[in-house]
Amino acid sequence: MIEGPHLVAAALAAGIKPVALIATEAALAKPEIAALVRGSRREPILVSAAVFGVIADAETPPGIAAEIALPDLKRDGATVFLEGVQDAGNVGAIIRSAAAFGVARLIADRQCADVWSPKVLRAGMGGHFAIAIQPVDDLGAAIAAFSGRTVCTVVKGGRPLREVQLSGRIGWIFGAEGAGLSEATVSQAGERVTIPMAGGESLNVAAAAAICLYEAFSRPGGGS
Repeated sequence: MIEGPHLVAAALAAGIKPVALIATEAALAKPEIAALVRGSRREPILVSAAVFGVIADAETPPGIAAEIALPDLKRDGATVFLEGVQDAGNVGAIIRSAAAFGVARLIADRQCADVWSPKVLRAGMGGHFAIAIQPVDDLGAAIAAFSGRTVCTVVKGGRPLREVQLSGRIGWIFGAEGAGLSEATVSQAGERVTIPMAGGESLNVAAAAAICLYEAFSRPGGGS
């Protein structure tokens, strides 16, 4: 279930046909939501605001939601691997950055927040419909099967990001908030990088991912 006009519009733009649309009369009175419903070519199921509030996860129900089948996108190229990232906002923000900077796939282990949970969907802002997303039981096997260079982020001891060659197909590996990556996963990476900082606490994992993905995307031959 996806909620709100932005996510519904993103799904429709990606060619995803909703199984069902659910809306309140108040929402349908808004021109942008009425246009979405017309564009979906799906007759909405009208419910009261009270009923929609029970269905919706958001604290302020947006009045429009859609039931969809999970997309099964097949993409090959730059990939993000997530190990143990449990905060839904961080997972969603990383998906959003991955979509913005040309990443083809995101693979998350089972210790990560559910990639299709309502909070992750809201934070992803439609990025779910632009990249292939795959939860896996064995992240190590997924990393080993990746046909490209793998780069992981570490707080200390890695090469400065600006000095690392980032052209071609990169598999970025990001770890849990606080604990970071396991030693086993770090040992699998072809290269370790550190983002230079002036001082203070280490970066939030979503912020670190955004910096790394932008750096690769902005260089010639990056983001492939």
